[in-house]
Amino acid sequence: MGNRITELFEIQTPIIQAGMIWASGWRLASAVSNAGGLGLLGAGSMYPDVLRHHIRSCRAATPHPFGVNVPMLYPDIDQLMAIIREERVPIVFTSAGNPAVWTPILKEQGITVVHVVSSLKFALKARDAGVDAVVAEGFEAGGHNGREETTTLTLIPAVKEKLDLPLIAAGGIATGRAMLAAMVLGADGVQVGSRFVASEEASSHPAFKQSVVDAGEGDTRLTLKELAPVRLIKNKFYRDVEAAYAKGAGPEDLRQLLGRARAKKGMFEGDLEEGELEIGQVASLIHEILPAAEIVRRMLAEFDTARREVPGLLS
Repeated sequence: MGNRITELFEIQTPIIQAGMIWASGWRLASAVSNAGGLGLLGAGSMYPDVLRHHIRSCRAATPHPFGVNVPMLYPDIDQLMAIIREERVPIVFTSAGNPAVWTPILKEQGITVVHVVSSLKFALKARDAGVDAVVAEGFEAGGHNGREETTTLTLIPAVKEKLDLPLIAAGGIATGRAMLAAMVLGADGVQVGSRFVASEEASSHPAFKQSVVDAGEGDTRLTLKELAPVRLIKNKFYRDVEAAYAKGAGPEDLRQLLGRARAKKGMFEGDLEEGELEIGQVASLIHEILPAAEIVRRMLAEFDTARREVPGLLS
């Protein structure tokens, strides 16, 4: 399946595994790359020396391209970017910040740069910063999200209308049918997060993976917009946040309630009550934990089946 995304990344199929914190280590990234997609290491939950270890381990586990996702709000971003350049990582996805800061520096060293956005306004800023492609992530997505609450169904055609860069759709995509729908709307490929959290190779805690499988419709909610919007499974911590809002909590109150390492506690250590459990709305469509290669295979098979069905639907 060749198009602008497969050519840009030199991969076989336009499925990109999102660089989720506490889930996207070298085992998952290399498994997705070996299956023909693009695996990403999630640097947002890694100290600099840990990132170096994962880069080297991933390179040893796959001969295929892989990349690193870097949230630009990370406190040691200078050290992360130095390691990425030293280790000659070929592809970097940036998010949660101004792409103009790092894009020229990375591109000077021949690194392909992609920026994740949640609105058309930020997509245009990414284009002006010189990125090679854009990920447009809808409101349905898990983890940190945009404040605009623009859904994938609306965001992808809006960005496609104004942008001529390779476009990757994200948010609510866990099946081949959703992949086909995103590409019909104008995307050249898809970025998949929640589905790969519930994979055997994901570094997230088994209890968190099972909570994703168990999640039903309406079990996630976007919250903490005053700090950084994040979509969470409704657990005790989420209910504590809602109770704080009901009492009129401001940003500082919410910051104290959040504390430190809340996401690690939930997603990596498996505390399903007090931890922050970041996942997308599409969790309700995820029913089992599978090997990453099987997830890719099933998505492609369903994509092909759905594509063959389209002429019949139109007639």
